[in-house]
Amino acid sequence: MENLLLMFMPSGSEWIIIALIILLLFGGKKIPELMKGLGKGVKSFKDGVNEAKNEINDATKELEDKDTKAKDN
Repeated sequence: MENLLLMFMPSGSEWIIIALIILLLFGGKKIPELMKGLGKGVKSFKDGVNEAKNEINDATKELEDKDTKAKDN
């Protein structure tokens, strides 16, 4: 499966061609705006993932505390 995925990944020269096409489509002035928006989206996604992890950890800790109290009684 990994070999199949690697087969379709662009190589170095293909990345250059992709970058040139993006530059031609969006122009030099739009690219910083696009990257800023992309960065904000990635940050928002990471914040959401961290928030979900924290909620799961809090719920797990709460359940462990309930189990400990139930065993003590």
